Amino acid sequence: MKMIKGIGAGLLCAAVLLTAWILPGKAASADAVAGEAEGYEKYISFGADLSAKERKAVLAGFGITEDDVKEYKTVTVTNAEEHQYLGDYISASVIGKRALSSVMIVKTEEDTGIEVETKNINYCTSSMYCNALLTAGIKDAKVTVVGPFSISGTSALVGAMKAYAAMTGDDISEETMDAATDELVTTAELGDSLNDKEKAAELIAAVKQKVFEEDLASETDIRDAIESSSNALGLDLSDEDVENITDMMQKISKVDIDVDSITSQAKDIYDKLKDSGVDLSEVDTDGLFDKVGDFFAGIFEAIVNFFKGLFG
Repeated sequence: MKMIKGIGAGLLCAAVLLTAWILPGKAASADAVAGEAEGYEKYISFGADLSAKERKAVLAGFGITEDDVKEYKTVTVTNAEEHQYLGDYISASVIGKRALSSVMIVKTEEDTGIEVETKNINYCTSSMYCNALLTAGIKDAKVTVVGPFSISGTSALVGAMKAYAAMTGDDISEETMDAATDELVTTAELGDSLNDKEKAAELIAAVKQKVFEEDLASETDIRDAIESSSNALGLDLSDEDVENITDMMQKISKVDIDVDSITSQAKDIYDKLKDSGVDLSEVDTDGLFDKVGDFFAGIFEAIVNFFKGLFG
């Protein structure tokens, strides 16, 4: 079970991204938004310390006005909560004394996956949020992360998890929130260390897939996975990078993810691809290596094998 849940979570983001590459204009994204279908919900998590001017800037980033806010259920994230969840990973001076990051989450149709957009966020990328949100158990949502001006955005994950828990009525465990926060911060710091945020996100995704696919738990095995993945991507990691990733992966490997929901999402993506004329059982993955490079072709090949194993 552990292998299926890990591969499903890791490959879901990759499947959505690669579907967009294979089928232009037909990506498996979260198209249906709240207000377009009865019963859908939409939430906003506001930073508790936004000034009136800053709140107006955040709303503009969301593409709504103050009058529109009444259509949303709202929660707030305080600076104390930011320190509670981020304090083990970021210095207090970096977290600061004001909660500003804000997040809009729109619940979408079942099995549509996660779509993330960022505005005025200078430290965390959309792919970083996508990976961390999957770890947190968030699914089927359109997520917009906005700062009133250019900010790091690390604390926005706290708001996203808080809003999603309020939306679904399902609490996200402290262990899961901690693992997701650790993942986001570690990936962001790795991006700084490598001077390449996307490579950092690629590496974390590759290592996470390997950890779950091979059911790795020991420090030695996870270190080997990090080494093989970084070598494949041509990355030179520092000892500190390896230590941070190892600690984080050991934590993530213990996160409980809903296997049934992940399997359902994977099946839906598989069906959508077939409906669009792409039969994964007949895809020539060898030819992809010349087109998209070893890393993404390897991920796609893993997706093909995963779907074949699940659905024939």
